[in-house]
Amino acid sequence: MLGDPRSHGLWEKTAPAAPPATVLTGDHAADVVVVGGGYTGLSTALHLAEAGAGVILLEAAEIGFGGAGRNVGLVNAGMWVMPDTLVETLGQARGEALLDLLGGAPRLVFDLIEKHGIACEAVRRGTLHCAVGTSGLEELRKRSEQWLRRGAPVELLDASQTAGKTGTTAFAAALLDRRAGTIQPLAYARGLAQAAMTAGAVIHIGSRVLSIGRAGSNWRVATAQGSVSGEQVVVATDAYSAAPWSTLRAEQVRLPYFNFATEPLPDDLQRTILPERQGAWDTKSVLSSFRLDQTGRLVFGSVGALRGTGLAVHRAWAKRALRRLFPQIGSLRFEAEWFGVIGMTDDNLPRFHRLDRNVLTICGYNGRGIAPGTVFGRCLADLVLGRMRDEDCPLPCTAPKDARFRTVREGLIELGAQLVHLAP
Repeated sequence: MLGDPRSHGLWEKTAPAAPPATVLTGDHAADVVVVGGGYTGLSTALHLAEAGAGVILLEAAEIGFGGAGRNVGLVNAGMWVMPDTLVETLGQARGEALLDLLGGAPRLVFDLIEKHGIACEAVRRGTLHCAVGTSGLEELRKRSEQWLRRGAPVELLDASQTAGKTGTTAFAAALLDRRAGTIQPLAYARGLAQAAMTAGAVIHIGSRVLSIGRAGSNWRVATAQGSVSGEQVVVATDAYSAAPWSTLRAEQVRLPYFNFATEPLPDDLQRTILPERQGAWDTKSVLSSFRLDQTGRLVFGSVGALRGTGLAVHRAWAKRALRRLFPQIGSLRFEAEWFGVIGMTDDNLPRFHRLDRNVLTICGYNGRGIAPGTVFGRCLADLVLGRMRDEDCPLPCTAPKDARFRTVREGLIELGAQLVHLAP
């Protein structure tokens, strides 16, 4: 995308074309200006347009340019943090409300895919969180117990069952979450964009917001070639935020994440490696993820950036790691490679901010962008429409706060991932 083969890799090669959109030129007006063409912005625009609001969405590059077009494609419920930890952080009422919202978020994703006929390789057969060693097994036992106590359809599989589901004996157990599934993430973003436009939203690409200011009772959001005036502004730029909302970038530590995609595996291997097409990831601190796409390509990823020395280090590691996990593969060739960044907050939970009067955002998905981004987009639409009050939102309304030692932490993450992946 934008001439960079390592930005979106396989997903750009296999996604249906994006709906036609133009650069913003001239001065326009709308009820709501949405900034950002990822899951949150597109879901917000769709739900607003379906409610009859006039919406103009401004995307700096292309639809799905940020995390929405680069991620692994796992549609997961909940967040990375344990359910009980989430409740301890937010309090009983708000915490349980957030767990309930996020527990049902994958259902919203798959319902939207069905409703709008989005061609995005949707597979709703669950995901597998795979335990590495005894510590990983204990983590999954706790996670399983906490979700089961809340009535979630999860199941802790033993080592033999896990081997049958994954095709490898590397894991001590796996937590199967039947609420979850996989999609082609860029195709989903483009499908949401088409659905929003069909509902009446106007989308402009190549239209980076340069400034925002008052225009009477409205806001005037300006780009290089035009502007949009509106009463409400929704900022949906998350980890890719820049001025005039660089404060959102400053409160997140960006964690790079890469993916490699093999050529399509032979049919006999597809019958043994993830035969039910669940997506999977492990419990390591520097985690790995793996899944199959529609044609049987094995998509394998981990923490790190494919730039500088990282490109060779992570590519060599990926080949070694795949051979250890799946020795039956034999020789392999990568057909695509790409990476992006994940925005991490200090407590690994999203943020709800009112940046000014009638300027609001929800951001900080900590590696869980697809389902949370979609459902929080609906929440933002409800807040704008007055269907939800701030106190009814499962996230507290807070002021942005800079992450401590952000630059140092980001450098250490990128370097540390290379050191880990240098190990034989």
